[in-house]
Amino acid sequence: MLIGISPVLSPELLNALYRMGHGEEIVLADAHFPAESVNDNVLRADGLKIVPLLEGIMPLFALDEYVDSPIAMMAPVPGDELDPKVEAGYLDAIRKTWPDTRPAERIERFAFYERAKGAHAVVMTGETAKYGNIILKKGVTPLN
Repeated sequence: MLIGISPVLSPELLNALYRMGHGEEIVLADAHFPAESVNDNVLRADGLKIVPLLEGIMPLFALDEYVDSPIAMMAPVPGDELDPKVEAGYLDAIRKTWPDTRPAERIERFAFYERAKGAHAVVMTGETAKYGNIILKKGVTPLN
């Protein structure tokens, strides 16, 4: 255990976050996401929900200020409906550290998979919320 570092963050996840450059992305994927099919760098966070991971990650991770949407989530397939509490919970966790964060950009399912292919890493979680995947785009870490 480390002082000031959330115990939900594994050494592998901390390593991935540290190695990411600005503009690179990380996917926090729900338990149903086809991670192994879309990215070679898959990290495991089995049993963990995404909100606690966001609460642990966001104090260590600046979001990209130079893009319209530094966070993205999967859009529902036609005929499906989103549970607004999922995004609200994620935004609440993010805004504890970054209060001015805008709502997530919504990306069509297969476009989301394509974007995940280019991500620095995909973190497989125990999240079971439908459309519970989120992409974070790293910004420049403040020096102060």
